[in-house]
Amino acid sequence: MSDNPRPHSGAFLALPGHRLLRITGPDATAFAQAQFMNDVGALADGQWQWNGWLTPKGRVVALFALVRLDAQTLWLLLPDADPNAFSEQLRRFVFRSKMALDMADALCVSGGFQAPASARGAHTARLPDGDLELDMGGDGGPRTLRIGAAPASAGDATAAWRDADLAHGLPRLDASQASQWTPQQLSLERLRAFSVKKGCYPGQEIVARTHFLGKAKRGLAAYRAGAAVATGAAIGDGEREIGTVVSVSSDGHGCLAVVPLEGGPAPRLRAGTLDLEPVALRDGLGR
Repeated sequence: MSDNPRPHSGAFLALPGHRLLRITGPDATAFAQAQFMNDVGALADGQWQWNGWLTPKGRVVALFALVRLDAQTLWLLLPDADPNAFSEQLRRFVFRSKMALDMADALCVSGGFQAPASARGAHTARLPDGDLELDMGGDGGPRTLRIGAAPASAGDATAAWRDADLAHGLPRLDASQASQWTPQQLSLERLRAFSVKKGCYPGQEIVARTHFLGKAKRGLAAYRAGAAVATGAAIGDGEREIGTVVSVSSDGHGCLAVVPLEGGPAPRLRAGTLDLEPVALRDGLGR
C-alpha cells in the first residue's frame, strides 16, 4: 500500500515497534483462553494464531500474534499496543491464577521479505541459532518474522512491514483506534483471528450475536489517495459520512477504513477533498 521499496529480500531488519509479552505458568493457557477472542486451546505446541483482547462491549483493545511454545508458555507479539499498559490491564484479571506476565525485552523481533527456512503457515520453527521463526507470508509474497538475537543488518523494516500488513487486511491500531471496533467491523474473520464457538471471554456475547444473527453491517476496505490521509479521518460518499479511516500506510497514502458492507466492490469514497481509490485486499495471512 506504499510506494516505498521493500528492504533487500535477503536481509532481516529490526522491527523495534514489535514487543513481546510472555505468559508463563500452569494456568497460562487457561488464562489466555478465558481472556482472548480466539481459541487458544486449539493450538498445539509450536503453533501460532492471530488473536486479540476485547472490551466487554466487544471492541478490539489490541491485536497480536499468539504463539504457544508449550502448555505453560505463551508469547504475545504486540505490534502496536503499549506493552506495559497492556500487561497492567491484563494483571487485573489474574486473581489466583498460577501464572506470570513479563516483557521479554532481551529478545529482538526482526522481519525479512523471504520465505522462512522451516516454519510453514501456523507452524513455527526453532532455528539452529535459537531464533524462533514465524511464517507471515501471504498472496503479496513471502515474509518471515524472527524472535531472538538482534539482526546483523542495520536499519529496520518497520515501514515495509506495516505496508504489507495493511495490504493483507491486518489493521495496525494506534491508541486512537483501540477499543473502537468489533472484530467483524475490522473483518478479522479473514485472518481467522476470533472464535464464535469457544467458551466465554470478554465481548464474546457481542461477537457471537453479530455472527449468528448476521448483523455485521460494516467491514474493512482498502483505499489509496493522492496525498496523505489521517488515521481517524471521516470518509464520505459525497452526500454523507459513512466510514472512518482506522489505519494508514507508512507514506499515509494507503489506508484501511471501516465502511458499510455493500455486498460488492468497496464503494468509491472521499476523505475530505481526497478521492479514495479502492484497492483489493490480498489474502493468505489467515492462520
